[in-house]
Amino acid sequence: MNKKLAAALSGGAVLVLTLSGCSDDSDNKVNDWAKKVCDQVQPQLQKINNANASILEKTGDNNKPADVQKADSVAFQEMSEAYKALGTAVDSAGPPPVDGGEATQKAAVKELNASSKAYADLKTQVDALDTKEQSKFADGLKTIADELNKISTGGDQALKKLQSGEVGVAMSKQEGCQKQTASTGPSGSGAADADADASSESSAPDKKESEDKGSAEKESSEKKS
Repeated sequence: MNKKLAAALSGGAVLVLTLSGCSDDSDNKVNDWAKKVCDQVQPQLQKINNANASILEKTGDNNKPADVQKADSVAFQEMSEAYKALGTAVDSAGPPPVDGGEATQKAAVKELNASSKAYADLKTQVDALDTKEQSKFADGLKTIADELNKISTGGDQALKKLQSGEVGVAMSKQEGCQKQTASTGPSGSGAADADADASSESSAPDKKESEDKGSAEKESSEKKS
């Protein structure tokens, strides 16, 4: 039911700065500007990724429409707030100290604020969906997914320009502007370690039983001799 919405989200163009940053030509003023922005960007990127993850969790066809609606509504609200905060961060940092910096900054702020409003509108739309009839709800989600696709794929030139050239290199070196992963529960190596511990514990009785059996056989053999 929610798969198209998830697909639109996963293909979305958001401010995740994954530039290589291997050059070190940026001067101190540009680096200072990048740090000022990126220190405020990191929690917002995390917020966006977590909101995406919450929608992806509800992609299964077996989820109740009301549950999907609630998750999507909260996620869109979180995204709206995050983009608004990103716009404020770029705006409060002032123009980057490069040629055309003021125009680039203003364009990026305008786009981030527009994205904030667009996600707020999506929240309003998803809140208004009829969850009593699954087919109608699915149709409504399809419309929202189409709108989301337009938000995600259109008008990202201003952000791309902000992330290009000397400014982009400086931003990519800041931890706060590097790609974030969604917060999830314990998994990965921790889960593997837990499985290994469980496996070790379950095999321990078998090992002891084997040792006891061996000792008994040895004792019996010694008595016979």
